[in-house]
Amino acid sequence: MKLVRYGEKGAEKPGLIDKSGQLRDLSAHLKDLTGDAYAPESLKKLAALDPASLPAVSGKPRFGAPVTGISKFVAIGLNYSDHAKETGAAIPTEPIIFMKANTSLSGPNDAVEKPRGSTKLDWEVEIAAIIGSRAKYVSEADALNHVAGYCVCNDVSERNFQTERLGQWTKGKSHDTFGPVGPWLVTKDEIADVQNLSMWLDVNGQ
Repeated sequence: MKLVRYGEKGAEKPGLIDKSGQLRDLSAHLKDLTGDAYAPESLKKLAALDPASLPAVSGKPRFGAPVTGISKFVAIGLNYSDHAKETGAAIPTEPIIFMKANTSLSGPNDAVEKPRGSTKLDWEVEIAAIIGSRAKYVSEADALNHVAGYCVCNDVSERNFQTERLGQWTKGKSHDTFGPVGPWLVTKDEIADVQNLSMWLDVNGQ
């Protein structure tokens, strides 16, 4: 399934994209695509629906982030070896973990707010894994069983704040709107190999 949230900011509705690319409304079946909506039992119920029975949505509404009400926005720094080489950084021997504030979460085409004093705004295409069931101390072999699906994420950064002003990753990456994701979440069953995906984003056409 390709699951979306669409509509004006603060009034998004849940929906899905059917095989023909038509946006369909899921409002009769759930209030919103919160974390609980991505729990395994909830996804099973949604997968059992006939998309043709859902109301078609006309026009081209705004897409919001495909998940809301999250408890954490966890990120891994220098997780791509090519990016590490690009920045001149050594490939980490341990994952660099940092948090983006939940208020950075925004729709894929929403405007990014430039912070006061910003001089080196930057962006990176990333893949985001949405966790569908609570987990702690999970083995590597069992980890992907907790993933509900994946979506594209734009990890926006202000490099001046991040690397030059005392080198604070959270300060450079957590400003409001610095985490556009979407346009949709693709459930795990549609991804044959998550390590073999092409990703792209554009910012102002670039």
